Amino acid sequence: MSDRPIVLVVAADREAEGYRRTCLASVAAVYDVVLITGEEPSWEVPYIRDCVVVADPTDQAALSAAGRVLAERHRLVGVFTWTEWCLVPVARLARRLGLPTTGPEVMQACRNKASARTLFARHGVPSAASVSVRSLSEAQDAAVRIGYPVVLKPAAHAASIGVIRADTPQQLGAAYAFTNQVAGLGRESRSVLVEEYLDGPEVSVECVTHRGQTTAVALTRKSVGMPPYFEETAHSVDASDPLLAAVAPAARAAIRALGITDGVSHVEIRLVNGRPRLIEVNGRIAGDMISHLVSLATGIDLPRAAADIACDRTPDLTPTRAEAAAIRLIYPDTSGTLDRLAYEGERPSWLERIHFQHHVGDDLLLPVDGGDMFTARIGYLITTGPTADVAQARAEQAMGSLDIHITPRTPHALADGRVA
Repeated sequence: MSDRPIVLVVAADREAEGYRRTCLASVAAVYDVVLITGEEPSWEVPYIRDCVVVADPTDQAALSAAGRVLAERHRLVGVFTWTEWCLVPVARLARRLGLPTTGPEVMQACRNKASARTLFARHGVPSAASVSVRSLSEAQDAAVRIGYPVVLKPAAHAASIGVIRADTPQQLGAAYAFTNQVAGLGRESRSVLVEEYLDGPEVSVECVTHRGQTTAVALTRKSVGMPPYFEETAHSVDASDPLLAAVAPAARAAIRALGITDGVSHVEIRLVNGRPRLIEVNGRIAGDMISHLVSLATGIDLPRAAADIACDRTPDLTPTRAEAAAIRLIYPDTSGTLDRLAYEGERPSWLERIHFQHHVGDDLLLPVDGGDMFTARIGYLITTGPTADVAQARAEQAMGSLDIHITPRTPHALADGRVA
């Protein structure tokens, strides 16, 4: 039997293998991992010691029961998750098992963007004007008070799903219907937020907090496209990015305002006239392979840090590299059927990896046609370089070697006369 410490990981991410294998492998290099997940493990098997499968890991009763089973089998020293929808249930599970955690009430504030905005305002953290609404008429009133353009988003969701911009009163009705449909599926909140549009480049700060002390580890520069939606299309991390020092104080202030005491956080910010304004704080490791970009660029291991903190150990945040890495998220130009998908030619050493999450024969649906990142994104590629500019140029070069063909979908009329 291993004498390594045992940590419980709760994971229920869609497309988890392509985006979270590096996280699980990193944790398993130091800890024995026991897993709670929503389906029988497959690719996870080499990294785990034990597993309990529950139909819905976000269901508190089911999660708590599974946690008790694993606590009876093993001497757990910590529990954490990188799944957005599991943040509150996992914090409650940690409390019930007597394990270290940031309080569940804090995780609730992270999950509810309206609560977070209130706390940001109370603590003087620059954010966006925001109003929680329950009807189109309330949304119309809020938009008039805030001023167009406005952003509508579900109060408790993730991955920019259901987020849309409305530039005029004429666009607001359709925008509200789009967001409200997504918000209506939520368990934690079904409210829609109408918010001030923050016009400026978007970045995120990857932060590590242990016993109330926060370190801003890296800055991620982001590209967002497909307006009026906010699909993230590219990220880059440069270990020497001078902007980190400028925005880190705002990220730390947001974490303090929310009351986060322990864990890895992904803090999203827009720079408006050169000044940081908070979008939101995600109380978990970033998605889209950003933690892997941080590792490639700086050598800092965020999944390992998250596991260390969950076990009340001081994480090692010493940089061991000073390079850069970039990811391009591959989307089609149109919705339709994926007919051809390949990378042509030799793979240079700086092309760190290519991952396809859709395959020939799959139907792809962009946000404009009612889809989201799971239905539209073909995959991603990651490149490295001495600077972000070089890594991004290499990513563009690699994109040029992709052979992708889509047969566009044929629009059809709906019963109400609309075209889908």
